[in-house]
Amino acid sequence: MRSPFYFIVEPVNHKRYDNTTNIGDVEFITSTSQEDFKFSNRMAKVISTPIDYKGEVSVGDTVVVHHNVFKIQYDMRGRQKSGKSFLKDNTFFIDETQFYAYKHNGEWKCHSQNCFVKPIDIKQDYFIHKPGSEEGLMGIMKYNNKDLENLGIHNGTLVCFEPESEYEFHIDGEKLYRMYTRNITMTL
Repeated sequence: MRSPFYFIVEPVNHKRYDNTTNIGDVEFITSTSQEDFKFSNRMAKVISTPIDYKGEVSVGDTVVVHHNVFKIQYDMRGRQKSGKSFLKDNTFFIDETQFYAYKHNGEWKCHSQNCFVKPIDIKQDYFIHKPGSEEGLMGIMKYNNKDLENLGIHNGTLVCFEPESEYEFHIDGEKLYRMYTRNITMTL
């Protein structure tokens, strides 16, 4: 089964929500809310690519998707429904704007104008108190894209970014911010 325009994917671990954690041998549910986007599964396995697709993403690759792809929603009457991406059973349609990165041959690569930045933990002493545990608007480029590479911004480069551009993801157990190329303001 292939679509002319869409990738067909299924959630990793066949779960729409990533709302459990294991402590020892016991699995605990950390959230029962279907409205909270933070617990929506954002990892998908590619089942098929569009018919005329010529890019690097292949069947079996893992893609990082938008938080609404797998979410269950409620209509105006309070009836539970799947979102517009739902195909059938546990499969979903996504277009090229609904995924941000893909893992091909064991290596993460960013799609289109997306990049991922690792926030910097505050470890220095300051005379003025800084709220939070991260250095604001700074991070280390974790996964860049071709445009950033052409500008000389490589993985591992210390970068600054625009306020309110951080979109939090957890990839391979690491907290990262997804943002666009245009959100990177300078290198340090």
